[in-house]
Amino acid sequence: MASLQTPVCAFDTPAPDFSLPGVDGRVWTRDQCRGVGGLLVMFICNHCPYVKAVRERLVRDVKDLQALGIGCVAIMSNDPADYPEDSFQDMQRVAREFGYPFPYLYDETQGVARAYGAVCTPDFFGYNAALGLQYRGRLDESRKEAAAPDVRRDLFEAMREVAQTGRGPAEQAPSMGCSIKWRAG
Repeated sequence: MASLQTPVCAFDTPAPDFSLPGVDGRVWTRDQCRGVGGLLVMFICNHCPYVKAVRERLVRDVKDLQALGIGCVAIMSNDPADYPEDSFQDMQRVAREFGYPFPYLYDETQGVARAYGAVCTPDFFGYNAALGLQYRGRLDESRKEAAAPDVRRDLFEAMREVAQTGRGPAEQAPSMGCSIKWRAG
């Protein structure tokens, strides 16, 4: 389980389109997920300790961002053949258990993760209303364990700025997590 950090934000890179099945039985596209203030695309999974440490915070921050007009979506791109905990059925269970207030989508071909340049879980891509990239950073100081409850909410603060101004902060701390589990070949 390799631990990786995300690259720095390439400002204004356009958000790739997608059409993926969700745990709710619907097929979702990028434009169905976006909000009037922007779009947050999160690459997460079920088995990663970095994601497990922040699931409650993800739910909290997404609800707060949705109130600001930011649409949010989570995508699971790992190969469940090697990581059965990331199966579609377990995605459905985890989404119910934690009350995910966002579409949780399965990227079976891993093509969406490749199009976005996702490298780890969690990996956050924050876009403005014009779908230009403005944030590629961490949720907060959490790692494999949740950080203290009063730490700065990096992702929330950055995306609030994006919703209000259309631009993300110049200084961004990279996200850290488990590598995407790519299929062989």
